[in-house]
Amino acid sequence: MIGRLVGQVADWDADGVLFDVGGVGYEVACAPPTVEALRAMPAPVTLWVVTEVREDAFDLYGFRNREEKVWYGVLRGVQGVGPRVALALLATLRPEALLLALGSGDRAALTRASGVGPKLAARLVTELKDKVGAMALAGPVAAAAGGAGPAAPAGPPPDAGDGVVADAVSALTNLGYGRSDAFRAVGAERQAQGEEASLNALIRGSLKRLSTQ
Repeated sequence: MIGRLVGQVADWDADGVLFDVGGVGYEVACAPPTVEALRAMPAPVTLWVVTEVREDAFDLYGFRNREEKVWYGVLRGVQGVGPRVALALLATLRPEALLLALGSGDRAALTRASGVGPKLAARLVTELKDKVGAMALAGPVAAAAGGAGPAAPAGPPPDAGDGVVADAVSALTNLGYGRSDAFRAVGAERQAQGEEASLNALIRGSLKRLSTQ
């Protein structure tokens, strides 16, 4: 199985890239943001790959970093999530935002991805919510991979708002709340207050939510 390629983008379209490795061109399906990111990178480029083998096809799906690749595997484990839907989810929601949407049960955010309707969004939340606490604690790469091996660099850092969410979750767990409960409360409060919410406001609002549970 092909797990990673190092080379350069020889050609591209909206559905993926033709990736040149030593004169051999690999057709790799990628989400549009991944295509744009790969085009902007100086050669040599590292492309993380998942190989999907079927009776009539041998398909490659590419990702900017190992974290996205691991998330692809997590999403594919949910019934009804095929390769294109998994790519669409990762194109619509970065790993940090996907973690937040699943942890807070934000089905509306999930349905923004092409091919994800209300029923599938509900299934994603139901089947993956138990993994969210472990992912938030250990990092998506380590948790989804069963904690085996060190996590590779996860690409661009999350924005300031994601850092505030992480700090709020940490504060609540230090107060004795479970990680999953804290993550869901902070995620719901972040939705209610918006991305400009301060750390103190998130903590206060989350504590109110937790106190009524």
